[in-house]
Amino acid sequence: MRRGRIFFYLAAILLMLLVAGFVFLQRFAQPAAPTDVGAPEPTPVVDFVPVVIVAQPTPRGTVLNETMLEMVDLPRDVVFEGMFTDMALVVGRRAKFDLDSGIILTANMLVDEAGLLSRTGSQAALAIPRGKLAMSMPVDRLSLVSYAPRPGDHVAVMASWLIKDVDSEFQAELPNRVGVVRGPFTNPETGESQLTISVQGGEGVLGRTELDPILNELVYVEPSEQQRPRLVTQIILYDVEVLQVGEFPLPEEEAAAAQAGAEGGAQPADAAAQQPAQQPAGATGEQQATPAIVPPDVVTLIMNPQDAVALQYLINSGAQLTLLLRASGDDTPISTEAVTLQYMFDVYNVPIPAKLPYAIEPRVDELPRPGQTLQPTPVAP
Repeated sequence: MRRGRIFFYLAAILLMLLVAGFVFLQRFAQPAAPTDVGAPEPTPVVDFVPVVIVAQPTPRGTVLNETMLEMVDLPRDVVFEGMFTDMALVVGRRAKFDLDSGIILTANMLVDEAGLLSRTGSQAALAIPRGKLAMSMPVDRLSLVSYAPRPGDHVAVMASWLIKDVDSEFQAELPNRVGVVRGPFTNPETGESQLTISVQGGEGVLGRTELDPILNELVYVEPSEQQRPRLVTQIILYDVEVLQVGEFPLPEEEAAAAQAGAEGGAQPADAAAQQPAQQPAGATGEQQATPAIVPPDVVTLIMNPQDAVALQYLINSGAQLTLLLRASGDDTPISTEAVTLQYMFDVYNVPIPAKLPYAIEPRVDELPRPGQTLQPTPVAP
């Protein structure tokens, strides 16, 4: 009995020792977890600066706008002087040379005027939008709105044709010359059958037969004159831009003008003001001749390629071309009907003059053109 109690006490003591050892190992044998969990080590802050780049390929001379530009962020330590951080400083300026997409713009890539571009190509080509062409056409005082248009104005092009009837096979003006066909006859020498055709020396024309209402007989009618052409007028091009009035200066002329300007700039500013006082009008001595002003006889227009082909066809066909000046900023679509003689009489209610037993004296057979005075047609006694 006593041995059982001793064994029980020994087992209890051993169990307590095991528990004490386990607690000791948990608390002291393993490394203690840090009780103070501090904030993570701070990440260095990078200072970014927005700069302007080209968002699409841009040819030389292109005027930049918001659709061609973008802003990207770059670290401040890689941004150098000359880069643009404000898009407003770039909009409206021209590319000095061809720029690829994604290039960071700097001050030496842009110019404010076309004359400051790199010396490649003409300045006229810089004013032509992509997809359009420039074409010149002959003009005079009346067809060029009395020389009113200037580069940048918008005009419409009106054309007038004279239309005649032609034979579809011969492509010759009607009426055709006629001849008489006789035969067939047998050639006594060869025995071949032949036809004889006789034409009346160019005077014979293809007429027609009509029933005379008075005589009630068939009569043969021939024209008394050649076919009269029929006039038609219509606006062909509704909105084209004027690139240049007159001829463009040649490179030699530009160089001479630049040299003359440089030499003139070296003179005193009041030299011109002093010259009239030194040599009044009417005084003897050599005087500078005023250069004669030569009116322009050509104008260059900016238009679509198909319109350029149509305009060249009109020029080659001999149509009369007239420019119509459009109001500044007016882009209203124009719609017109072609005008013929029938249109004039129907739309404007023009009556056919009646045949009266009296007439105007002196006789008038044609109307004078602007600035022209016609003499009355003499009447034979």
